[in-house]
Amino acid sequence: MVKYNIELAKQKILVTGAAGFIGANLAKRICAEFHDTKVIGVDNLNDYYDVNIKEYRLRELRNFPNFEFVKGNISDQEFVSRLFEKYKPGIVVNLAAQAGVRYSIQNPSVYIESNIIGFYNVLEACRHSYDNGEKGVEHLVYASSSSVYGESEKVPYSTEDKVDHPVSLYAATKKSNELMAHAYAKLYNIPSTGLRFFTVYGPAGRPDMAYFKFTDKLKNREKIQIFNYGNCKRDFTYIDDIVEGVLRVMQYAPERAVGTDGLPLPPYKIYNIGNSHPEQLLEFVDILQQELISAGVLPKDYDFDHYKELVAMQPGDVPVTYADTTALEEDFGFRPNTSLREGIRNFAQWYAQFYQQRTVSQDNADVSI
Repeated sequence: MVKYNIELAKQKILVTGAAGFIGANLAKRICAEFHDTKVIGVDNLNDYYDVNIKEYRLRELRNFPNFEFVKGNISDQEFVSRLFEKYKPGIVVNLAAQAGVRYSIQNPSVYIESNIIGFYNVLEACRHSYDNGEKGVEHLVYASSSSVYGESEKVPYSTEDKVDHPVSLYAATKKSNELMAHAYAKLYNIPSTGLRFFTVYGPAGRPDMAYFKFTDKLKNREKIQIFNYGNCKRDFTYIDDIVEGVLRVMQYAPERAVGTDGLPLPPYKIYNIGNSHPEQLLEFVDILQQELISAGVLPKDYDFDHYKELVAMQPGDVPVTYADTTALEEDFGFRPNTSLREGIRNFAQWYAQFYQQRTVSQDNADVSI
């Protein structure tokens, strides 16, 4: 196991994408455990999905006195520069990104803007944080994705595998992030760690993800489409396991060292964070419907077969995702282990409560005197 070389206590930690699913949960965990640590959360609150969920996450974060929210877009270089100049973060966790494989086919320009230009701006700000002898950024942690593995037939996916054949623009931008971070680590000695996340799910998650979309559609009695005729497997990873992994990684910055040529060896690492247990999509849907009934989201006599439709594979999709987490286990003594049923149950219970509250609020708003 590695020996931690970064203290999270009394730090200034910048989390981009702080109103996003992973960003909000990470910020909440840090604020709850490290009361003397300042967390600066950044998000542009775009409308890619329901902004109400982003506002819901922010409301929870605003309960912490050590959290400060700044609205802004990381694709704006001046904004990012001002942000670093004002707060001088010691740790940067870049989770801001345009997500979604299929949406990258429909609207590719936003992926270039957020995932390429935005990440470049963060790297440049990290680089200049060392100007004038400043201590600067001790560790840059950033989100990559299991999508970088493309259609690799070798499973489980290892960080030692070549990932040169992305099958979506989203995957290509994430692979680009890893290459850019490596170049900046080499050129400017910026300790950086990339994390390849595998199908993250849980309460208050992203509404564009299958488990959330299926729930919305089933509740509205609309048909759900199960791609590749159900012959897909996904390595579903519960949000609390993702946050635990990120938190551990944050506390170990790859060591700076000098090569035989007198130049820096890049302080750079990549890890998978996944459950290492791919689930068949039809099995996943079966668990989802059981837990939605148990949570009262759907009635006990719901006719699921009527609302299921098996369809062909979609462009950009892959048949299986499967994480090899050996490096994570060896370096940090951690392996995600939340079962799919437990995670889906927590999501279903949250969904029932969240949408019941919204319905009551809307009903009250419609009352006129």
